[in-house]
Amino acid sequence: MRLLGAIAAALALVAAAPATDWTHRVTQTPQGAFVLGNPAAKQRLVEYVSYTCPHCAHFTNEAAATLRQKYVANGSTAIEVRHAVRDPIDFAATLLARCTGPTRFFAVHEKLFATQESWFEAGAKYIDDNREALNKLPQGQQLQMLAKGAGLPAVVGLSEAQANACIANAAAQKPVLAMTTEAWEQRKIAGTPYFLVNGQGIDNTASWAALQPHLKN
Repeated sequence: MRLLGAIAAALALVAAAPATDWTHRVTQTPQGAFVLGNPAAKQRLVEYVSYTCPHCAHFTNEAAATLRQKYVANGSTAIEVRHAVRDPIDFAATLLARCTGPTRFFAVHEKLFATQESWFEAGAKYIDDNREALNKLPQGQQLQMLAKGAGLPAVVGLSEAQANACIANAAAQKPVLAMTTEAWEQRKIAGTPYFLVNGQGIDNTASWAALQPHLKN
């Protein structure tokens, strides 16, 4: 009887244990993409993004909270972010976001889109005002100056020295460049954002309203 009572008590504890909140779990693919949620989720949503893409910003600002709360938290869906870089400011922003590390990446990812209009405008103005000087610099220094001119280190929470070291890191650049090549040259996506659901490309889904019917909760 005592054994049965112990088993019943253990089962009660298991039943009462809170469900895992998968919004706190971030992993990386072998290619370096960050994945939010249950690595064994039945549904994998892949998003190809560019940080200077206004449609990406609109989608993320509209959909991120719902995706986290209704799809990721319960373990049914994992979200994988792949980079499809479009321009030098985008490249700098991508490198800095990734340098914040897996724990902070998705929060920084969403912040970059939430503040995109201000830092992208600052970056574009910096290019216009300093085009001749920038053209004389090696690419790495150009990216460092662009990041500073756009105010990106402050947006992602890095010091200027940390941002410069991040941008200069060839190993950090490699997966971003590989993902970009895969997106534009191999998969030949039409634009960003672009989505895969369980490996299947979903066309014409730049908005949450268009993508949601393709997802199972």
